[in-house]
Amino acid sequence: MIALSDFLILGALLFSLSVAGIFINRKNIIILLMCIELMLLAVNLNFVAFSHFSGDMAGQVFVFFILTVAAAEAAIGLAILVVLFRNMKTINVSELDNLKG
Repeated sequence: MIALSDFLILGALLFSLSVAGIFINRKNIIILLMCIELMLLAVNLNFVAFSHFSGDMAGQVFVFFILTVAAAEAAIGLAILVVLFRNMKTINVSELDNLKG
C-alpha cells in the first residue's frame, strides 16, 4: 500500500519542479503558464491524498472547483497570448514591456 508520505513527497517534487521552471525560464509565457498549471496539479494531488487518507470527500470536491478555475485560467491566458502574438509578433516576456501605460 502506498503511504501518505509518498503522495506528499511526489506533490512536493512536482511543486518544486514548477517553481524551478518559473525561475529558470522567465522568457516564454507558454512555459510560465504550464508551470503555474503544474503547481495547481501538485496542490490538487495533496488535496486528494489528504482526502483519501482522512476518509473525507471535501478535499476531492474542492479539487473539482480548483480544476474548473485552472481550466478557465488556462483558456483566458492562452487567449490573451494569442492576441499578444498577433499584435506584437512575439511571446518573449522581456519584449512585452510596451504594454506599460
